[in-house]
Amino acid sequence: MKRQHARRKRGVAVDAAMVMVILVLMVQMWLLTATLESYLAGHHSVALPGFISSLLLFGVCAFFYWLVLRIDRMKEREPPPDDMRSGPWQIG
Repeated sequence: MKRQHARRKRGVAVDAAMVMVILVLMVQMWLLTATLESYLAGHHSVALPGFISSLLLFGVCAFFYWLVLRIDRMKEREPPPDDMRSGPWQIG
């Protein structure tokens, strides 16, 4: 029962990280579109800030990827033996 709960918690964390990556990628695509449109309109000063912002967003995505890998590598804890379970909060 506890293994399923731990696995479910890890799944929720991975799903949340995936949603954050999708949101960051959407912002990055918008940034690319806005920067390219401004650059083609003759505003050449927006290219470098757009590039730096895009690199920062890439770093955020890389962080979420690292986080998912770390969550995936977490070992499931073995439940304690029956003789180690004690206390009024243990039912069953």
